[in-house]
Amino acid sequence: MTNEISLRDRLARGPAVWALAASMTLIYSTIYYNYSGLILFWLEDPGWSKVLLAAGPMLAQLIAALMAPFCGRQVDQGRGPEMLLFGPVLGAIALTALAFITEPWQWIAVWAVIGVAQALCFYEVGFAFLIRRLGPAARAAIIRVTLVAGFASTIAFPTYAALGNGPGWRLATLWAAALTLLLVVPLNAYATRTIRRHAPPPLQSAAAPAGEASTAQSSRRAMILLILVSASCSMNHWMIVTYIVPILVAKGYSTALAVTMGACLGPAQVLSRLGLMWAGNRISNPRGVMILLCLMLLASAALVAASAGLVFAVIYVACQGAAFGAMTILRPGLIADVMGPENYGSNAGKILMPTLFAGAMAPMIGAIMLENMGFEALALLSILLLCTALFSLHRLKLSARQG
Repeated sequence: MTNEISLRDRLARGPAVWALAASMTLIYSTIYYNYSGLILFWLEDPGWSKVLLAAGPMLAQLIAALMAPFCGRQVDQGRGPEMLLFGPVLGAIALTALAFITEPWQWIAVWAVIGVAQALCFYEVGFAFLIRRLGPAARAAIIRVTLVAGFASTIAFPTYAALGNGPGWRLATLWAAALTLLLVVPLNAYATRTIRRHAPPPLQSAAAPAGEASTAQSSRRAMILLILVSASCSMNHWMIVTYIVPILVAKGYSTALAVTMGACLGPAQVLSRLGLMWAGNRISNPRGVMILLCLMLLASAALVAASAGLVFAVIYVACQGAAFGAMTILRPGLIADVMGPENYGSNAGKILMPTLFAGAMAPMIGAIMLENMGFEALALLSILLLCTALFSLHRLKLSARQG
């Protein structure tokens, strides 16, 4: 047993995990942040409305949400590596098609395919694979993956801005397709093959105690509260961050400065993850999530005042980026703490389905509110969502004490 633990620890810090970290950075840059990075160019050509444009990534996330429980079960059954290989291939095909669209229905169809690709190869599948094969050592691996992948927006925003202003968004999309096929697929192949070959057998699930209805009811209640926390955070983040560049431009910032602010979200995520690595086990998952929710509240308040000075935009980027970056690490730990490590993929999939639904609706909600009610109404919704998450987390902690 000691040798198995040592082997998992070495794998969690080895080159295979760093390869997976690099691939996650690239795949998020190419099939997620492409929307935020290119939206200003899409508003000019083909010139469709924000609502129509937002319908594409919204559909993608809805499809990814519907597939989350299925993907979780597939990982629990040992098929994580296959999904992590097929997803980027499908994403590259979709990006190639995206470069040639001329009609709204083509936009929607391409994003539907991108949604399937996202479901197969984003964080959720990667983390479930790591937890299944590395057990307790997976936290160290997840920190490393998210440390590197936090630079996805840093790569995406300036790169898409440069390509969009130069050869155009269509060539930028073809560049993303080539990057996905030629780099992401080989990196995932190496990472998953190495971990699958050298890791000890997956940890076996413990048998559930029979005849304990109260335990089942408590688990259902805990899952609902976890869903509220996770989904509220997701909607709050993406309905604003997706439009952070046009929001800041509307508040008087130059496009170049707004792009720079958006690009700084990545480093803020990395710094928060370094902080978690330094803190180790000194901060529990529930307490850490509570702190992050408070930082998100501060971020939303600062963005409201961003027209008064650059310092408020900096506060937003620092707090929101740091909070959401650390949340990607603490959320899997919180789920495992509350629901148990057994069948993590299935449990996480059930929680992530409504979370991804919320994230899918967020760009559309953000677009509608910005066009019809203004940013102040969007900021108010942000604050209400975060208060819901804080209340749900408080109830979760109370239930744990009573249990």
